[in-house]
Amino acid sequence: MGEQVLLGVVAVGIGMVAGVALFVPFVAISYRRRGRLSLPRALLWFAALVYFWAIWTYTLLPLPEPDSIRCVGMITDPMEIVRDVRRAIAAPGSTLTHPAVLQLFFNVLLFVPLGFFLRVLGGRGILVALLAGFGLSLFVKTTQLTGVWGLYPCAYRFFDVGDLLTNTTGSLLGAVFGLVVPRAHRGLATAPDAAQPRPVTRGRRAVAMLCDGIGFFLVAGIGSVAVQLYLQYVRHDREAVLAGIWAEIVGTGGAAFVWLVAILASGQSIGDLAVQLRYAGGPVPVPVARLLRWAGGVGGLSALGLLGGVFDSLSGALLFGACVMLFFTRAGRGLPGVLSGQHLTDARSRR
Repeated sequence: MGEQVLLGVVAVGIGMVAGVALFVPFVAISYRRRGRLSLPRALLWFAALVYFWAIWTYTLLPLPEPDSIRCVGMITDPMEIVRDVRRAIAAPGSTLTHPAVLQLFFNVLLFVPLGFFLRVLGGRGILVALLAGFGLSLFVKTTQLTGVWGLYPCAYRFFDVGDLLTNTTGSLLGAVFGLVVPRAHRGLATAPDAAQPRPVTRGRRAVAMLCDGIGFFLVAGIGSVAVQLYLQYVRHDREAVLAGIWAEIVGTGGAAFVWLVAILASGQSIGDLAVQLRYAGGPVPVPVARLLRWAGGVGGLSALGLLGGVFDSLSGALLFGACVMLFFTRAGRGLPGVLSGQHLTDARSRR
């Protein structure tokens, strides 16, 4: 039981990391296809992401030590499931708690979410659920049969044809259960009103700030890792790697530059672009307003911290203050709006 809980934690952990990495493009796609970000749909997509990793963790992990595996064969008779259930019924005790019945039940249950997600998120029907369930199950079983594609000398888990049948059945049932969700909320089709302007709310601005924060962190992180790898394996400069100064300068500075270019070119940060917001108006010329907009956002405030010393502390304090100002400025325009004198508007209102 403890091992199963651990595998679940691993799946959730990997799903969260993947969710963070995909958050900004997910928000951008949502606003272009649906016109907004729906919390229930976002949670459903996150659940699908966790489920994807759960399939692999529960069917392949934990990977055994090579010298501890016991080679197993194949069960190719699909009627073996029926015989197992008959033996479970004939055995003393509760049939429902018999290992053979429990295994059949969980093999079906494991693939129910697949069919449900295909129906609700992908807008696909029974045939696709059948093919996807069978195909995914076959791939998993083949991975087990080949000893994780040659990683082990032989299969350490049974290739059971019956599992293919039960997994596919689960996917079909999931697709049927997906019918409870109204058709208007299923699939990937663009909503009819997706291009219509919507009110600018603090919640929407908060999502934009979150996208900016996550996006900036990822870009800076990628730049920092690239510098560290270069210093470690090309320059062989161990001291520079441990100091981390160049990694911080290139990572944070590079991300700040990306945000500067985006704002100067379009008037929108990465987060603004994702949620279809734009700063407009104001008493100063547009180029100056955009520069001030950058200075008051994550790009400019993070770049300030690169000066070191007191500026590092000031950068952190201003970033915190910028988040607080979300709740005390009109429509959540925050520090960028205060510095530039601009107001927030829906970017689609210009089309």
